[in-house]
Amino acid sequence: MKAPHDARAAAAESGTRQSGGDEPDCTVAKCVALTFDGGPSEPTPKLLDILKEKKVHATFFLQGKGHTDTYPGTVLRMAREGHEVANHTWSHKVLTELSAEEIEAEIKPVQDDVRRITGRAPVLMRPPQGRTSDDVSAVMRKLGLAQILWSVTAKDYATTDTALITRRVLDRTRRDGIILLHDRYKGTVPAVPGIIDSLRRRGYTIVTVSRLLAPASPEPGTIYRP
Repeated sequence: MKAPHDARAAAAESGTRQSGGDEPDCTVAKCVALTFDGGPSEPTPKLLDILKEKKVHATFFLQGKGHTDTYPGTVLRMAREGHEVANHTWSHKVLTELSAEEIEAEIKPVQDDVRRITGRAPVLMRPPQGRTSDDVSAVMRKLGLAQILWSVTAKDYATTDTALITRRVLDRTRRDGIILLHDRYKGTVPAVPGIIDSLRRRGYTIVTVSRLLAPASPEPGTIYRP
């Protein structure tokens, strides 16, 4: 398991240079990654409107069944507007309970959907419930996917209280944090503008997961967690 800071430090030590033009340098800036699981869904375009207005790029860990196969236009919009599109399995099965073949069957359809829609397959994935193992890591290595966990969760699947969601995020966010939210739940999207504004007032720069790791590149099979 690697922390973002450690990944950046190892890349710098090996002589890897920062890239990305005007993108933030998280070796200097106080960065945090904003991520959303389980979409796209009906509320996602509203979230994309907010992110566009706030000039924030997020990472979306997309589910397949009922999501990428139902809202391909939203997936394409995510990619076109500079967000990072990642994999959160086809049907949200717990991967540690599956065989290698069953794990691949949960991952590959989302890879195929995203590639077909955007022209590029994801390089990041998030295991449901954050549950992974050496066997899961081996499959992800084979499929070219790094595993991304999190450090901040608002448990927005269990509440519609926007103020509570906001407070939970702000109370737990630290530098190099990875924030986990779900755009499909009623209380979440309304919380996002206040979360962004408050994080910025506290000096945070909000980035995608890959930008948080840069100049390191995500390593297939590796688990990243702040």
